[in-house]
Amino acid sequence: MRERIFAGFGAFLFLGSACALTVFVILDPGSNNSSNASNTSSQTSQQSSCDINTPVPDNAASSPAPFEPSGAASSLQITDLTTGTGATAKNGDCLVMKYQGNLANNGTVFDENYTKSQALQFTLGAGQVIKGWDEGLAGMKVGGVRRLVIPPTFGYGAQAQGSIPANSTLVFTVTLEKIKS
Repeated sequence: MRERIFAGFGAFLFLGSACALTVFVILDPGSNNSSNASNTSSQTSQQSSCDINTPVPDNAASSPAPFEPSGAASSLQITDLTTGTGATAKNGDCLVMKYQGNLANNGTVFDENYTKSQALQFTLGAGQVIKGWDEGLAGMKVGGVRRLVIPPTFGYGAQAQGSIPANSTLVFTVTLEKIKS
């Protein structure tokens, strides 16, 4: 009986840390949201209806194959794998996304939500995510699939984040599920 309790507690800790990592990896812990205090009131009201800490129920699907770019990335690289047919994402929009992140140097997947039943939502351009996402998702259409190759200056820089080493180039394959109003 005692072993079952410890096993159950261990499983609970594992699941809790996995969920926390999912949200933490995409968030930019170094961002200073106080600089966003000058946002207009319309952006502020949109941000409150687009809480990044409230994942949106969605359907689970299979993950894309990890992508390993050749050579070093010195700038943000944006590649549309599938052009969407819906509305176009712009700063201030509440985006609902599926994503997979892997390390560029070896393809190791460090986070994804394609196989989970929850999508991630955040306000584009509000500093809630890493700079590579804020800049790389603008102009994407709903239903589209995009690959972002994000150099350290647009990701976490010299700061390690969980299983992401310092100065890592990141590759994200993202799907824009919808833009919430």
